[in-house]
Amino acid sequence: MNIALIGYGKMGRLIEQEALNRGHRITAVIDPYAAPVETRSGVPLERVFPDPAEAENAEGLTKADVAIEFTRPDKTVENIKTLSRRKLPVVAGTTGWYDRLEEVTKIITDSHASLLWSSNFSLGVNLFYRIAAYAAAVMDPFKEYDVGGLETHHNKKADSPSGTAKTLVEQVLARMTRKTQAVWDTLNRPPRPEELHFPSLRIGSVPGIHSLFFDSPADTIEITHTARNREGFALGALQAAEWLVSYTGPEQDTLSPRLGVFTMDDVLKDILASPSPRG
Repeated sequence: MNIALIGYGKMGRLIEQEALNRGHRITAVIDPYAAPVETRSGVPLERVFPDPAEAENAEGLTKADVAIEFTRPDKTVENIKTLSRRKLPVVAGTTGWYDRLEEVTKIITDSHASLLWSSNFSLGVNLFYRIAAYAAAVMDPFKEYDVGGLETHHNKKADSPSGTAKTLVEQVLARMTRKTQAVWDTLNRPPRPEELHFPSLRIGSVPGIHSLFFDSPADTIEITHTARNREGFALGALQAAEWLVSYTGPEQDTLSPRLGVFTMDDVLKDILASPSPRG
């Protein structure tokens, strides 16, 4: 599978490394903000999207089967627009742009293009969402258990709360009748019964910790996902890219991208529906 990397920060470099380990090929690396470095794949680092009219400069992007985008929230929508005009399937891992999801969905639909986005591509996190959703449904009738959470990330993270925290809370609220509203900010008052408090902490180099608590006067039930490193995010993004273009192995000559807008939940549904055990 030929991959264009849009963004060459920590995640872009990890995805490049994992992609090469899995036998994929990097054909383009584009990032206007990255320091001038030699890429692991040997592909020249581009500062801007190449002009389609310049065949030589655009060759790397033209050869790509899929683009994996980890950039900045203020750039993602324009990047998706550019890539969708080229009919290049996009896996978008940047968070913080979801207020424009309706606009992006229309762009993808009108362009007959492909997009797979997720607030977190880690397989463990997506399983965590399902576990938390099930727990919320089970705990909803037991009013003695209050519900809340906490997320912690490194001090370089650009957005707060994290996209993962937002998705997690959406899953919980969708399955609880007595909690109807998330509160992300500092509370200088007791939370109301219908409020679910989920603050953020930014410190050090923490890749990501998300905890959900069910607390009663007698005990506490805690569900936590702790990321040890970013490799799980990189691997998940590649699995998502393989799913989006229907990649099943290096012997496959023709890829068939799925058209439309998808999330990591669509990938997980396919994995869980598969009769083959995962090794």
